[in-house]
Amino acid sequence: MINDYKYRSYKNIASMFEENGETLKSISFYEKAYNESFGKKDVELLIKLALLYDEVDELDKSENMYNQVIILNPEEARAYYGLGTVKDNMGDLAEAINLYKKAIEIDNDYEKAYFFMANAYDELGEKEVAIENYLKAIEIQPMDFWAHVNLASIYEELNNNEEALEEIETALIINGNNYLALFNAGVINKKLGNIPKAKEYYQKSIESESFYGYSYLNLALLYKMEKEYEEAIEILSNGIKYNPEECSLYYNRACILCNVGRLEEAAEDMRKGIKLYPKFIEYVKRDKELRTIKKFFFAND
Repeated sequence: MINDYKYRSYKNIASMFEENGETLKSISFYEKAYNESFGKKDVELLIKLALLYDEVDELDKSENMYNQVIILNPEEARAYYGLGTVKDNMGDLAEAINLYKKAIEIDNDYEKAYFFMANAYDELGEKEVAIENYLKAIEIQPMDFWAHVNLASIYEELNNNEEALEEIETALIINGNNYLALFNAGVINKKLGNIPKAKEYYQKSIESESFYGYSYLNLALLYKMEKEYEEAIEILSNGIKYNPEECSLYYNRACILCNVGRLEEAAEDMRKGIKLYPKFIEYVKRDKELRTIKKFFFAND
C-alpha cells in the first residue's frame, strides 16, 4: 500500500508539472513512478514518458519506452506509431513507414499514422503514395488542417493546380488565419492565372504573420510583373522592416530600383543583400536587371 501511494503521488506531481509546462520536472517525477514496482508494467506511464522524452529530444530513451510497451502488449498500436515518429525524427524514414504500417494493421482508422506515413513518403519523393495516405487520413478526419495543406502542396508541386486549389481552400475553411496556408493559396492562384486572388491571399498572409518574408516577396513580384514598380518597392520596404535579415527582399528591391533609375539606393540594397548572402555578388555579374549598378561593385565595368 505504501508503494502504491508513492507511485500514485509521483504520477500526480508529474502531471501537475506537465500541466504547468515544466517538462523536465514532470519527467523527473514520472521516472520516480516508473522506478516503483508498478511503473514498469503501466502502459500509460510508459507511453507518457516516451512522449515526453521525444519532446525534449531524448530519442533513445523514447524508443526504449515504446519498445517496453510492445513487450507488454504487442497489439498496442500507439507504441508502433510513437516508435515510428521517433524513427522519423532520427531520419530513418523507411523504418518509420514500416512502424506506421504496423500501427495501421492493428488500428485501421489510425489517422495520425496515415498522416505521418504520407509525410515520410513525400520526403522520400514518392508523391503518389503520399497522396493516397493523405487522402486516407482526410477520409478518417476530414477536419485535419495540415493534411489538406500538405496535400495541396504536393498537388501544386505536381502541377495538379485545380486539385491543389480545392485542398487549400478546404484548409482555409478549417483555419482561415494560417499564414502559410494563405501564402500557398497565393502561389496556387498565381499559377492558375488568378492574379487578383493571388494578391489577396498574399496580403492576408502578411496580415496574419508579418515576419514571413516570402509573402512580401511574392506579392511585390506580382506588382513588378504589372510594372507597378512603386507599389512593389513599398511592399518590399515593409517586408524589410519586419524581416531585416531576409536577403531576397534586398535583392529584389535592388532590381526594381534599377528599373526606376534609383541606382544609388539599388547599390546600397545589393550591398546589404551581399552582406547577408555573399553569393549574391555573382548575381550582380549575371543579372541583366542589375547591369546598371555593376560599376559600383566591379572596377572594370
